Amino acid sequence: MIELFGEVAALKQVVGEQREEIARLKGLKGRPTIRPSGMDQGTEPPKPRKQEKRRGRGKVTPRVTIDEKVIEAEVPPGSRFKGYERFLVQDLMISVRATCYQRERWITPDGRTILAPLPEGIAGHFGAELRRFVLMQYHQGQSTLPRLLAFLRSVGVSISKRQLQRLLTNQKEEFVSEAQAVLRAGLETSAFVSVDDTGARHAGKNGFCTQIGNDWFTPAFAGAGSGSAPGHRRAD
Repeated sequence: MIELFGEVAALKQVVGEQREEIARLKGLKGRPTIRPSGMDQGTEPPKPRKQEKRRGRGKVTPRVTIDEKVIEAEVPPGSRFKGYERFLVQDLMISVRATCYQRERWITPDGRTILAPLPEGIAGHFGAELRRFVLMQYHQGQSTLPRLLAFLRSVGVSISKRQLQRLLTNQKEEFVSEAQAVLRAGLETSAFVSVDDTGARHAGKNGFCTQIGNDWFTPAFAGAGSGSAPGHRRAD
């Protein structure tokens, strides 16, 4: 009986091959080749991968001057010195520096008073670095006025809320001149300029923000109320 089943299976295979040959000679398509779907492999546990070499973080190059400090070790007599092993540590130090300028005062023979001028870059009782830090933290860092005031006082700056507010609102002429120069230079050197308006509410009032620029420059103008934004006017 087993031999009979084997012969029947062999005959079926021969008949199938003959049918495929006849279909090929007639120009017909044969039976499609059905490949295993791979579901059987999905049930098998995954083979362990070769352990890849872990990439290091690369060489750390600080952007500041590195101070060298030698740490001595306690060694027994007769030991041989084999050099140093480097261990780089980066840290941050925030400190406040106050300078009191003693400005000479002179009275000329004709009665005029001459007062020694302050160094260049000093405008008011707060230095340029402090003003730069305040503007960066408030506008770029999105720090609120109370938090910025608390931070400055915590590191030793003697400043009031009104003085901090003045640093954020007064003496904007240099920034306005710079923004106008950027806009003028961009309009003169650009092959195309795109404009995009967006509406926004500020302090309970309708406002707007106009962006003018391209791939190289992007001045933005903000305002409130009705009318055209400053960006709609040509910078002459």
